[in-house]
Amino acid sequence: MKDQEFLEKKASYCIGLAKKFGATESSVMVNNSVSETVNFRNKKLDESNRSDDLGISITTYIGKKKSSISSSNLLNDNLKILIEKCVETTKNTPEDEFNSLPDKDLLAKEVKDLNLYDDTHIENDQKIDYLKRLESAASNDKKIINTESSFTQNKSNFILANTEGFCAGYKTSSFTASSVTVAKDKKSMERDYEYSSKCFFKDLDDAGELGKQAADQSIRKLSPKKIGSEKIAIIFDKRIAKGILSTFASAISSSAISRGTSFLKDKVNQKIFSDSINILDKPDILKGLGSRNFDREGVITDTLKLVEQGVLKHYLIDTYNGKKLNLKSNGRYGGTSNLYFENGNISFKDLLNSKSKSLYITETIGHGSNIVTGDYSVGATGFLVENGEFKYPINEITIAGNFKDMFQHITLANDLEFKYATNSPTMMIEGMVVAGK
Repeated sequence: MKDQEFLEKKASYCIGLAKKFGATESSVMVNNSVSETVNFRNKKLDESNRSDDLGISITTYIGKKKSSISSSNLLNDNLKILIEKCVETTKNTPEDEFNSLPDKDLLAKEVKDLNLYDDTHIENDQKIDYLKRLESAASNDKKIINTESSFTQNKSNFILANTEGFCAGYKTSSFTASSVTVAKDKKSMERDYEYSSKCFFKDLDDAGELGKQAADQSIRKLSPKKIGSEKIAIIFDKRIAKGILSTFASAISSSAISRGTSFLKDKVNQKIFSDSINILDKPDILKGLGSRNFDREGVITDTLKLVEQGVLKHYLIDTYNGKKLNLKSNGRYGGTSNLYFENGNISFKDLLNSKSKSLYITETIGHGSNIVTGDYSVGATGFLVENGEFKYPINEITIAGNFKDMFQHITLANDLEFKYATNSPTMMIEGMVVAGK
């Protein structure tokens, strides 16, 4: 990878040129990433590839006019042509009173070491060995008829600079392994998956365990039954529950709020969840997949308690939309960092036992979240739960509700894990509508 000094020199060169050509303000992002991936299919090597991406994005301002340009050619002669073109485009762009760089006092002053970079390099032979063990475990049961798996190693480095004197960046790494399995019996064919992604290779899930989990999850879905329509408590598996949290994040983005296209507009300091619900966005978790020192504008990102005892406390604010709302950026250009529900007060087992009958959802189908109205409707598969026991798999159902009501009826288990950038404990929502056969 290109080192920090190289990236800084390119950023500084561009900032200087933009000023020379007439920009009153400018910002530059220079990034370099190297990614290596190996894919297996049915225990055989399917593909191995490597990509090396080097790119630059330049934004220039002339007063309240703004335009941007990007390129993968970082030769100085090309950058000179690009920046001259960008400044000329800016001159002919309509003014927007909300265009500006972030306030200087909001920019990050230091870059903390959040332990986001592992300089370990995994050779192709090691990736192949990992996937052989994963595929062997995934295909161990005769009911598994198809397997796919992959291993990706990614290293990246960037520099962000602007005319306010900000210039900073850091390296990150990720190691990701995934397993997809297809199971078959006389009545059905089912598919499921599992994956692990970590900043450090040594923290990645064991290959055999990952493959076994994917296989077990496919096999247990075999021979599903259909159920009738009813109003019932829905329990969302953690990887589905985090999707509901992501929808909440979209609904409190300052872009949606400023456009008036969110059902949570004008809801700050109002109670939108039950008293037991707390939601945090914490950017400084060591080795966190979403951890960062500052957002893509250079604004420092401190921990935000977005929801406290059910009350919405903050929107996710960037500079442009913040000015529209007369609010200061809180470092959320580009969205959240490490977003999560705090743990609930009940164990997973007790949550399953809390209702005599419920549905446990392991997969949703379709994009059924409408942040304008708050309506939620998706296809789903999962399991019928009776008296705390998984009875049998179910499919071909639709679950529906409205987030305004759903948020008020959430109960969370105490099984939170930080496996992703957005995380949730197992979640139960009472009184949802299920449409079945």
